[in-house]
Amino acid sequence: MTPAAPSAIQPVLAQLGRVLLGKEDKLRLALACLLARGHLLIEDVPGVGKTTLAQALATSLGLGLQRIQFTSDLLPADVLGVSVFERDSGTFRFQPGPVFAEVVLADEINRASPKAQSALLEAMEERQVTIDGRSMKLPDPFFVIATQNPHDRVGTFELPESQLDRFLMRIEIGYPAAAEERALLAGTDRRQLLASLNPSLDAPGLIALQRAAEQIHVAPALLDYLQALLAHSRSRPELRRGLSPRAGIALLRAARAWALIEGRDAVLPEDLQAVLAAVVEHRLLDRAGRPLPSSRLLEAVPIP
Repeated sequence: MTPAAPSAIQPVLAQLGRVLLGKEDKLRLALACLLARGHLLIEDVPGVGKTTLAQALATSLGLGLQRIQFTSDLLPADVLGVSVFERDSGTFRFQPGPVFAEVVLADEINRASPKAQSALLEAMEERQVTIDGRSMKLPDPFFVIATQNPHDRVGTFELPESQLDRFLMRIEIGYPAAAEERALLAGTDRRQLLASLNPSLDAPGLIALQRAAEQIHVAPALLDYLQALLAHSRSRPELRRGLSPRAGIALLRAARAWALIEGRDAVLPEDLQAVLAAVVEHRLLDRAGRPLPSSRLLEAVPIP
């Protein structure tokens, strides 16, 4: 880790905290997800700041943002782009869709059909899209923030497990505490506040931090702890299935990013514990489809 990493991160967190009041842990998780080169799913009721968080994060990091409003009639071409025939030249020209952006906000992703949702699968995993037999790379950095409404809302489609697994983290923002809500009601309109934000970082600076996160040291004992958590999840009979190796890699990447934000050059067990719920609870479903609280894993698996 470079010594300058925490000082580069703090202005970003401070600016995000001005927009989303009283949600420091959620902001740190969102930033850790980005530093780990993952994608973020935010699930909550409308009006708690999901879209605001995405916009503030893109602005604070100096990244280009494209918003896609997912609806029941959305088509994959509306996400990926389309080849347009040009009569003058007699050739097809590809018109890129909104997925060709550094930050893609997939707003209310579960209001679109599974066919439209699947347009993001290759982009999120391979960071490229294939159209008309031609593969095209997406920008670097590339970060998808998707918001979804609770499943009991009318007009929603449940995300398939393959889509859920593409998200490194899933978080809920929740209602603000009374003091923060009072400040929100009495303060500047969030749209005006977003317009006043200035970039605290840029794309090359973000990529440097992502590379720094990848270099955070992981001791063998920490890997023992991680493997014990994975193994225990696979032994619980009430679960559909345990955590996959991909989930284990996601946990490690997220813990490294969290350690970087904390200004450490090595991952500690508390770093792993801090990101555990956001990384695993959308992957650990019981036979009724309910998430297993990650606290049960922590209670059952001692730190080596």
